[in-house]
Order: sequence, then structure tokens, then C-alpha cells
Amino acid sequence: MERTVIIGGEAGQGVAKAAEILGRALVSSGYYVFNYRDYPSLIRGGHNFNCVTFSDKPVYSHSWEGDLVVGMDARSKGHKGKKRIFLGREEEKNLEKEGISRRNLNMLALGIIWKHFGLPLKILEGVVEKELGEEAKRAVRLGYEKGEKSEELKVLGKRSVYFLTGNQAVALGLVYGGLDIYMAYPMTPATPVLHFLSSVKERFGIKVLQLENEIAVINAALGASYAGAVTAVGTSGGGFSLMAEATSLQGMNEVPLVVYLAQRTGPSTGVPTYTEQGDLMLALFSGQGEFPRVAVAPGDAKEAFERAVEAIHLSQKFRVLSVILGDKHLGESHYTVEVAKPRVRGGRVLEEDELSYRITEDGVSPRWVPGKGKVVRATSYEHDEKGITTEEAEMITRMKDKRARKGRALREFVRGLEPYKIYGKGKKLLVGWGSTKGAILDFISRHRGYSFLQISYLEPFVVPKEVFEEYEEVILVENNQTGLLGKVIAMNTGVLIERKILKYDGRPFTVKDLEGRI
Repeated sequence: MERTVIIGGEAGQGVAKAAEILGRALVSSGYYVFNYRDYPSLIRGGHNFNCVTFSDKPVYSHSWEGDLVVGMDARSKGHKGKKRIFLGREEEKNLEKEGISRRNLNMLALGIIWKHFGLPLKILEGVVEKELGEEAKRAVRLGYEKGEKSEELKVLGKRSVYFLTGNQAVALGLVYGGLDIYMAYPMTPATPVLHFLSSVKERFGIKVLQLENEIAVINAALGASYAGAVTAVGTSGGGFSLMAEATSLQGMNEVPLVVYLAQRTGPSTGVPTYTEQGDLMLALFSGQGEFPRVAVAPGDAKEAFERAVEAIHLSQKFRVLSVILGDKHLGESHYTVEVAKPRVRGGRVLEEDELSYRITEDGVSPRWVPGKGKVVRATSYEHDEKGITTEEAEMITRMKDKRARKGRALREFVRGLEPYKIYGKGKKLLVGWGSTKGAILDFISRHRGYSFLQISYLEPFVVPKEVFEEYEEVILVENNQTGLLGKVIAMNTGVLIERKILKYDGRPFTVKDLEGRI
């Protein structure tokens, strides 16, 4: 059993909130839910819509066609649906007759949707009252009374699950990983992490700072990390571009840092509120010179939590830059999340040593922080083991070799973190990364001839060449124009993937998209 509800309206009518509450109520009824959000870069007006897909089995993607379409503006009539209901001035008058504000038209719509599926009102009322209060609950009840029952779905019972966006999951993963300070300048689609952590900072005992621009953010973050704080920053592609010089500074001074890079449609300002996977090379190669780093791309909210913990752990353990690669689709979609099980704990890694850059066998220098009785140096210049500037050829070579050995040690450690995973047993292989996971998983669940290789760690890249040679056909699936993952695979393995399914219109893949192209 699978159904999709499309809720449409103008920005300001509460479309996203209605969809979120619908999803929470469905999860409370025992269903698995995926909620996709679509909106233009407007504060008021335009056309917003959410696609809420729910099922009695796990579901990871949405559909552009609804079993039920409920619209609160004229543009909602453009959505395809088996049944369509449009609300307007008459329904607003009904609310006013009951002494309910017109702004609760979205809650009236929820009541109509709930009645359509024949689900018990009490469950929805409980979620609405908790989220929005008594007046919103009355609007839901009015919608339920005026709605028509078309189906009678069962309450499946509660599951041990959460209903989270990818951004919320990243934020919680950072906290679980031992975060002390989060810094950011607002940039869609990373901004919700800033807002969410601000709302819970007292509960978790963390600090959250909004600074004047992205250059200030990353340099202040490196300063805080140098002083001993577990620090992370968040931005999108344009902001990360401004941070590029400081990512190279990190490569030299080896002060741990985590960056959440939430991609949107580029280049430049691009399409600010839509999705793309166009910043992979930016994440892998930003900053001048050669130095090891981490680039990890979660595919859903559960992985976003787990990989955020890993990113902090790796940055602290190996004194590297850890980049968490997300995008608008991952960050702002809601997922039904089973209990996550991080492979590592995270937190600060300190070992007292008088040499800030001691040359070690594995290239990882012990790290200490100021205020503990020893001089602790951090520098942008090439240096000796004490952190004192050097221009001597032999020391330059020794330090570069030290950092290279650290990269090799990092690579071996990452092998134990499930850096890639194969789903399914088909003889044709779909290859993807990040948020394409959802649509691909739903596709292979309906088409048994296919398998899916999800590559989570783009750097260090540890997928062996032999993996690709086991299949009769390999197909690359990416939300970008030139197949960036394919280039990374070729660079690391020599494998050239000829067949590519690429989508770069700002919209994520659906199962029907893949069926049509494959």
C-alpha cells in the first residue's frame, strides 16, 4: 500500500507546516513517510507544494502525481491527481463563522485529507494540538466534519521511528559527536541547521553563532577549534567558495574542522531553493596545495546523523577537514528514521605533547590546546615539529611526507566505516551518491534485475575497481550535468562509466524518472 498526497498553496499559507504535521500523524499511525518540499525563492506568493508519500513498507522517495491533491491557490490545479480538492474563499468564510482565523485554512485542509483516508481524528488532533494549539485543532475538526471518506486505512500501530529532515539529522549528529560551537552565515539550504541548533542550544549546552560572512565564519571556527572547542560550520556552494583559502589554512595548521556543505542549483547564485549535486569537485579540491581531507555524502536522514558523528570523529582523530556533502533534497525532505547506530562516538581527541607537529610513523601528530601549560603553535607557513616557520628543503619534504602518511592512515580507518554499500542482487548496477539514494532504492525494490552501489566516502575513495567489473552493465545516476561522480571513479580506478542518467533541472529523481530513462 502506497499513497501520495500533494498539498499546494502560496508561500505564507503554511503548506510546509501542514505537510510536516500530516507526516508526523501518519508516522504516529504506523506508516513510513517521505515528505518532499518544493518552493521558489519568495517570502510571499508564488506556488509552494509538498508531496507526502506514505506506505506500510519503507519508502524513500516521492511522486509528482498524487492519489489526492489538495490546493489552496489557483496554481495547485496544475498538479496531477486521482482526486483533487481546491479550497478558497468559501472555506475561509466557514472558518470565520466558527471564530477561527483564516490562516488556519491549511489545518482545515489537513482535516479533509485525514477524512479522505478514513483515519481516526484523535491521532491527527493530538499532533496538531501539540504543534499549534487549540484553534488549529478546531480547524482540523471542521475540515474532518466537512470532508468525505474515500478509503478506510488502518492504524498500523506505533513504530520506534523518528520523522526528521536531513538538516535536523545532521544537526543532531553533530551534537552527538561532541559539538561545542556551530558557526554559520545564513545560506539556503544549510540555514535550517543554524535555526535548529539555535532552538536547542540550551538543552544541549552548545553555542551557536551567526557571523557577518562566510570568511569570518571559517576563520573564527578555526580559532575556536585551536582553543579546544569541537567546532562545525555550515554553508552552501557560494559560501564554501569564500571559505576555500581557509580550508587550505586547515590543511597546513591541522586544526580539526567540520564543514556541512548543503548543495543547491548553481553556478553562482543559481536557483537558491532547488537541488543539485554540482559541488563535488569543489568539496574535493578547494584550497591551494595538497593535503588530506574527508568528504562524506549521506543518502538519507539516518545516514546524515551517523555520518555527521563520523565527520567530527575523523576531523579530531586525524586533525583534518571533514566535509559533509548534502543538498537541498536531502536537507529539507522529511524521512522516517529508524534508530541510528553510529560506528564511532566523536568528541575531542587530545594527547599532551610539546611538539605541535611531531613527525610520527602514521603522520598523525598528537594534539594539545592552549592554557594547559605548554606553548601550542598553529601556523599557515610550512614549519618544523615545533610549528616554527621553515624554508629548509629537507624539513619541507619531511612535513609534506608526514601529512601524506596521515592521509594513508585516514584511508585505512575509513575502510571500517562502510564507505560504500551494495543493495540488491541484480546483474545491472546503478551507481550513485548522496540524495539519489532514495529514488534508486525505491526503483530497485520494483525492478529485480538491478543493484545499487551507494558511494558514501568520496574522499578518501576506497571502492576497488573489481566492484564495477562484476556486473553486465553499469549506469551512473547523478543530479548534475556532467557526471561528477563518474569522473571521481575514473580518476581513482580507471573505470569509465559510459551510460549516464543525469538530471540537472533543480528537481530530484523519482522512480518514474528512472523508469523512463532506464
